[in-house]
Amino acid sequence: MQQRIDAYISQFREGYFSPMTLVVRLAEELGELAREVNHAYGEKPKKPDEPEGSIALELADMLFVIGCLANRLEIDLDEAFRSVMHKFETRDHDRWTRIKPAETSRSRADQ
Repeated sequence: MQQRIDAYISQFREGYFSPMTLVVRLAEELGELAREVNHAYGEKPKKPDEPEGSIALELADMLFVIGCLANRLEIDLDEAFRSVMHKFETRDHDRWTRIKPAETSRSRADQ
């Protein structure tokens, strides 16, 4: 993902925005995601004249901005993700109630 983002951004003289601008853009995208989630699952229905939105596209917009920020700061998101998963898998190993194998099969069938 980061390589594809970099190939896209590298076409333009302007390059990446500053880290501060990217964080502000991320906040904007989070607001757009929150609006779509609120319309779909919250208590604020869309107005009749509002266009249809997409939670999936808003999440993808956030991924794009996160990729831009990581590239700008020279952070390898694959490496960072592995580190954070290790943290969760060790620190929170016994924090939550595990699903038994039979429950896993049932819950997948319900989906």
